[in-house]
Amino acid sequence: MEPYFYPRMESSIRPWWAAVVVAALMFSGCTINRDIMFKTPTDYEFSAFQDTASKNLILQPNDALQFRLFANDGFKMIDLVSDNSNNANLINRTLFIYYIDAVGEVKLPLLDHVALSGLSIRAAEMKLEEMYARYYQRPYVQVQVVNRRVVVFPGGGGDARVITLENNNTTLLEVLAQAGGVNKRGDARKVKLFRHHPDGTRTVHQFDMSDISGLKDADIVMQGDDVLYVQPNAELAREALSDLQPVITLLTSIVLVIGVVRGFN
Repeated sequence: MEPYFYPRMESSIRPWWAAVVVAALMFSGCTINRDIMFKTPTDYEFSAFQDTASKNLILQPNDALQFRLFANDGFKMIDLVSDNSNNANLINRTLFIYYIDAVGEVKLPLLDHVALSGLSIRAAEMKLEEMYARYYQRPYVQVQVVNRRVVVFPGGGGDARVITLENNNTTLLEVLAQAGGVNKRGDARKVKLFRHHPDGTRTVHQFDMSDISGLKDADIVMQGDDVLYVQPNAELAREALSDLQPVITLLTSIVLVIGVVRGFN
């Protein structure tokens, strides 16, 4: 009987098969820069921001308003310094929340529906004071928006924040500071602002805040539903190494198994 020769294990593993396996694993599980959102091509034309100076916050649909009304130019409110606490409690009870509907109107006592969308806070107060003058002597109106929020992505993965605009003139720099500043991976040259408009559209603006010339853009007053996105820098080496680590581990295990089988043979 002629001796039977077992095929050598290493001859069954072709180099090109190994290359195919490695490439398939890399491309199927590749996560390089997948956390970067809102990418724009190099020739993308961003919307021009006409006025970078500080300006008043503009009312818009879905705003929740704190509304208070006083007579005699707010005399009772000012006189609280020398008055007893009963009047203070009375004034606190007169605080209500009203909402601007989808068509830009808010329903108020005595006035019914009033169009306020598109006005600044002070312009809305003056309009309401004029309308309430038919019912009260020298009315004094206070209006404050209480539900304005801005979504901020500072440039790193998993560190997005939702910032409530507590002040009517909160700037881009203040919002970015409340979110912890630009992440160490963030690119200060690519600070993108997505702004929602009453007609349902969004404009896309990009600012370079990497040097002192970008200070003028830092004073932009944020509006409700703004999205501030600092684009992260690509980390090709670290993420490629992270993706290759399972492949390297798999190949090491295969080589180890081949060595053990050869040892038995």
